Amino acid sequence: MKRMMAVLTISLVPLCMGVASAQAPAQSAAQAPAAPVAGRAPLGVTVIELEAVVVGWSVERDLLGKTVVNDKNDKIGKIDDLIISPSKDGSTPAASFAIIGVGGFLGIGKRDVAIPIEQIKLNQKQLTLPGATKDALKAMPPFVYQKR
Repeated sequence: MKRMMAVLTISLVPLCMGVASAQAPAQSAAQAPAAPVAGRAPLGVTVIELEAVVVGWSVERDLLGKTVVNDKNDKIGKIDDLIISPSKDGSTPAASFAIIGVGGFLGIGKRDVAIPIEQIKLNQKQLTLPGATKDALKAMPPFVYQKR
């Protein structure tokens, strides 16, 4: 009996689908879905891109507010912001600069400097800026946000 019900159910589903599609209004040539345009990328990430996402840095979890040290393990500042700008070829946005807060105490006397993101290294779960010192960063021109 159960087998008979399963056979009836399986055979009725395509029939119902055919009736439902027959009741749908026919699309005219003007309403036909547009064909895909050459060169358009699908939304989302590919499997290969997803692998890069998994091993990449999370801005919120891994970068913002994290201490940056030099190669002597001296604390030189904290990452306060990331600047996203067009890539070198101008086509896609990329994280270009880390804004590092240097010096100060409880935010007083602190100055921000822009450091190219590729200069920051991940060394044993610690963000490292090789060759940098607090004095060298304090001597850099300050980073000031432009008013928009």
